[in-house]
Amino acid sequence: MIFPEGLTQSQAVRPYAASLNLLRDAGLRPTRQRLSLAKLLFNSGEARHVTAEKLHEEALADGVKVSLATVYNTLHQFTEAGLLNELVIDSSRIYFDTNTDSHHHFYNCATGALYDVPKEDVVVSHLPQPPKGARMAGVHVVMYIDE
Repeated sequence: MIFPEGLTQSQAVRPYAASLNLLRDAGLRPTRQRLSLAKLLFNSGEARHVTAEKLHEEALADGVKVSLATVYNTLHQFTEAGLLNELVIDSSRIYFDTNTDSHHHFYNCATGALYDVPKEDVVVSHLPQPPKGARMAGVHVVMYIDE
């Protein structure tokens, strides 16, 4: 039997198998909406940067009946479970990143596109001391670019 490009036999026969395992491993109950959204987010195998609105559009186009509020709630649940990173670019733009490894970003102001930048490509030479009683948890650099 021939399977669509990039799919294993298991994925072709059981298209939600990878999403089901991902959710269970993260300690999340695999509801219909979570499975559908996880499949859209993670099954391509490539890192993605999505807004809730964009994922909602993709879900509707894929025939998934889900509200925008449910998409937001699910993205926040995935973030809390460690499956996504939340990136607040400005007060009106929040992206969710499927690449949870430590890295930085270019943000294209004209198109809204985000691009990963490997952690080792950014060198921060000096950081201030955190307030007394706090410790530095990490550094995330967003470089804003224009076309």
